[in-house]
Amino acid sequence: MMRNQTITTFILLRLTDDPQLQIPIFMFLCFTYMSNITGNLTIIFLTLVDSHLKTPMYFFLQNFALLEISFTSACIPTYLYNIATGDRSITYSICVIQVFFIDAFGVTEFFLLAIMSYDRYVAICKPLHYITIMNNKVCGKFVLYCWAAGVLIIHPPVMMIVNLEFCDSNVIDYFFCDSSPILKISCSDTWLLEQMAITCAVLAFITTLLCVVLSYVYIIKTIIRFPSAQQRKRAFSTCSSHMIVVSITYGSCIFIYVKPSAKDSVAINKSVTVLMTSIAPMLNPFIYTLRNKQVRQAFSDSF
Repeated sequence: MMRNQTITTFILLRLTDDPQLQIPIFMFLCFTYMSNITGNLTIIFLTLVDSHLKTPMYFFLQNFALLEISFTSACIPTYLYNIATGDRSITYSICVIQVFFIDAFGVTEFFLLAIMSYDRYVAICKPLHYITIMNNKVCGKFVLYCWAAGVLIIHPPVMMIVNLEFCDSNVIDYFFCDSSPILKISCSDTWLLEQMAITCAVLAFITTLLCVVLSYVYIIKTIIRFPSAQQRKRAFSTCSSHMIVVSITYGSCIFIYVKPSAKDSVAINKSVTVLMTSIAPMLNPFIYTLRNKQVRQAFSDSF
């Protein structure tokens, strides 16, 4: 399926060419990656074993933690290997597979964040109907739809990337395989692929962002009408962690990917990509746990 008569191997560039910075970068990324795995596995463990965390909110949080592990594992370990061994090459097939998984996990994450915002909307705006609306069967379907949407939306453009030709250069100006830097070095006509990528971005990014914004507009309007300050504070604290994670995720993606043309736009800020692929997944478990009494209580009970 993965055929390309021109190039069989790509060379990935590093975050920096300064040899003195390679060890600090390796140690930093290794620390953030291990922290990410540990923190998100802890959330998955707690939501599985603690009876107080068997609500839809924690079911979605459990799946979000699994997505964070999958997303960062799709890109960071290969870069750590490249630094450790000095081997910056990656085969064409592995590169396409990496693009597919990184993008699929990323898109699935957007849909899951939208579902989580809808869950908060139902909990705050329709509390009497919450158990009926967000029952186990519905929650399971929501998560399944998120994963299916991630795979289906990414599949067409990735299949088109498979058929690109590379004539002059095999050097990808990035520290992992991503669609924009791949399009930059291709000598094929990428106009149709770029239009398809924009369409997929609109489907995934804009629609989920609209869902999140609408949910929080209704949430804020409902909270403002609460009679007591204590009720308003409690309601805002329920949503605050999710709002922080949404801001980091969508904000970093807007900064990196909202550009006119992929071929002209790979002046990509690699430091923001590091934020999105390593620092944000590491921080998210702490954002959710430190601001949540139930999770903190479950952690102290378990350990």
